[in-house]
Amino acid sequence: MGESSEVVLLGTFGSSYCKRVELALKLKGIPYAYVEEDLTNKSDLLLRSNPVHRKVPVLLHNGHPICESLLILEYIDEYWSHAPKLLPEDPYTRSQIRFWADFYDQKVRLASYLVLKTKGKDQDKAREDLAEVLRVFEEGIQRDFPTKSPFFNGENLSFLGVVIGTNACHYQAFEEAIGKITDPQRNELFFSWVDELKAHPLMRENLPPHDKLVAKMKAKFFQTPKVAV
Repeated sequence: MGESSEVVLLGTFGSSYCKRVELALKLKGIPYAYVEEDLTNKSDLLLRSNPVHRKVPVLLHNGHPICESLLILEYIDEYWSHAPKLLPEDPYTRSQIRFWADFYDQKVRLASYLVLKTKGKDQDKAREDLAEVLRVFEEGIQRDFPTKSPFFNGENLSFLGVVIGTNACHYQAFEEAIGKITDPQRNELFFSWVDELKAHPLMRENLPPHDKLVAKMKAKFFQTPKVAV
């Protein structure tokens, strides 16, 4: 597989779910067209392509939609099977990578979101919960990958590197916009991994501009309520 084909990505600025798909396409050297979606006024194309969840990202490959970012990454790696590979060949190692990618999305991101959505003592508790989830992630990665970083495949970003980096590498933009999310000193290992990912040229080149992302986060979390007149 991997012959020339039409590839279109439906996405929106600032979404790390969309950015991970963009990064995978660029890593594989796959030409694609990008369509920016206004999620307050979703296009007919998006609604037809993802009628269940009605959200981005959606990858259109020769007109066929693939939804959900982790599934899209696997599709990209399987269809365009040339190097560099996102996932390892060994089935057990692949299952471990999938497990921790899902853990990050289901546990770490959720814990981060709760910090953003709470205040006062509830937010203090949410920060503690996030630090604990990150500790579990740190210990799990060390246990399951004792000799080789799962975030890189040689000099290239791996599946897990793409998943983690496109979200965690701009944590400073979130904190500038919203406030302190967590203490890097509590989870030094995790943030050392984030620094390594952010230093990778492809990751650095494709992260959203810091100031633009800060502005979007402020608009999202500090919207001024509309007053009826």
